[in-house]
Amino acid sequence: MNRVGVIGASKPTEQDAENAFKVGEILASSGVAIVCGGLTGVMESVCKGAKVHGGVTIGILPSEDPGDANPYVDIPIPTGFGTGRNILVVRASDVLIAIGGGTGTLSEIAFALNSGKVVIGLGTWDIRKMGLDHPNFIPATSPEDAAQKALKYLKTVK
Repeated sequence: MNRVGVIGASKPTEQDAENAFKVGEILASSGVAIVCGGLTGVMESVCKGAKVHGGVTIGILPSEDPGDANPYVDIPIPTGFGTGRNILVVRASDVLIAIGGGTGTLSEIAFALNSGKVVIGLGTWDIRKMGLDHPNFIPATSPEDAAQKALKYLKTVK
């Protein structure tokens, strides 16, 4: 089963939360699993959206307690690694979608690009404005665009 990592803020804007929910719906209806940090915000919204279509959700948690996962996570993976779990979210994903986000999301984008992963950005850090024009960073204009770009990428790698 293909895995799409969805990364973003634990305290997102309303628009980012809505975008994450829609991305979760589209990805789950296409049969891919969602990988995320397993907590609140974008992570909870994408999992909630995925559950509408019976999707599989995996939460890689910063704590050692599986009970910390949001209620829409099917498979909680407690790590005890704190923010170090961001690397695990990236490594467990075939492609990533970044929605909004703060510095934790920025670190995940950097880990992903340094690992050769593709990151689709929706309302997130525009690394091009930082002087970083990376071929694996693909901007998206809507949740539908982001999900379709991730699904298209998956067809090229599996």
